[in-house]
Amino acid sequence: MGNKYVTFGEIMLRLKSPGHERFFQSPALEATFGGGEANVAVSLSLLGKDSRFVTALPANAIGEAAAREVRKYGVDTSAIKMTKGGRVGIYFLETGANQRPSSVVYDRAESSIALSKPSDFDFKAILADAEWFHITGITPAISQNAADSSLAAMQAAKKAGATVSIDLNYRKKLWNYGKKAPEVMRELVKFADVIIANEEDIQKCLGIEAKVDVASGELDTDVYKELTEEVKHQFPNVSVVAVTLRESKSADHNGWSAALSGKSGFYLSKHYEITDIIDRVGGGDSFSAGLIFALSEYGDDEQYAINFAAAASALKHSIEGDFNLSTKAEVEALCKGDGSGRVQR
Repeated sequence: MGNKYVTFGEIMLRLKSPGHERFFQSPALEATFGGGEANVAVSLSLLGKDSRFVTALPANAIGEAAAREVRKYGVDTSAIKMTKGGRVGIYFLETGANQRPSSVVYDRAESSIALSKPSDFDFKAILADAEWFHITGITPAISQNAADSSLAAMQAAKKAGATVSIDLNYRKKLWNYGKKAPEVMRELVKFADVIIANEEDIQKCLGIEAKVDVASGELDTDVYKELTEEVKHQFPNVSVVAVTLRESKSADHNGWSAALSGKSGFYLSKHYEITDIIDRVGGGDSFSAGLIFALSEYGDDEQYAINFAAAASALKHSIEGDFNLSTKAEVEALCKGDGSGRVQR
């Protein structure tokens, strides 16, 4: 077993309308890059882990720019496959405000990763030095090829002795190549040690029902205790289930906390009122990275691990773009209770 923290998935070109404008209200879109597993790799690198991001990108100026953007934050990009065919997937983002929700439009068909087969990646070699492997439910939703590659990567990670985490991350707009999410996801989860999800993900990806109304803004923590126990009952290989608890009051104002059913008990994180959200996209990925980091650093202290993950994600809501650019020291300071936002002099 090595010391690399490896993630596998798609990185996309992110085109966002300026500020809180509607699409093309002004003739501009802000161009950056982002995507679930890339976001986790960047955050882990900034928290101090040796991270590697694996994907497929076209061998052109846009594909190279995407790889360069991740590399800029210290992520190992040596296992990225540059392809002759395919394209960089795109997602368009319009940031909501008050009662108008944010909106995402995907344009990612025929992307390099969607076309890549498991045989295009030497997962045995890529994961030989892995301590941890992370993937999201977005990748197997892209195409049958991507689902096959996801399974091959998880199996190789288990053989290499790595801890395997999966953020279920249900995306209704993506599951359209003929398979339903539970058909694919229940098979993948058999190779996971850690599951990260929200209540909708667990219902839609695993077909496990919760007595919860995601749109009500109210949360009953007993439901999550039952829900996480049921997940572990159906998947005895899973030792940790972490559930993010978002109370959506408006597009700018969310309550944010998390629950964890771990090896030693059930824990709730500190609760954050986030009243002026700058950018919530990547909030779940920043939580995943925080949890992976904390479980690997302080594995026995599951209460601290869930607090660290919730704090990391709370900070991400203040940062424009997909990546959580928060450091370990900043997350630790918030964990200790310094959420005042006072200038640090």
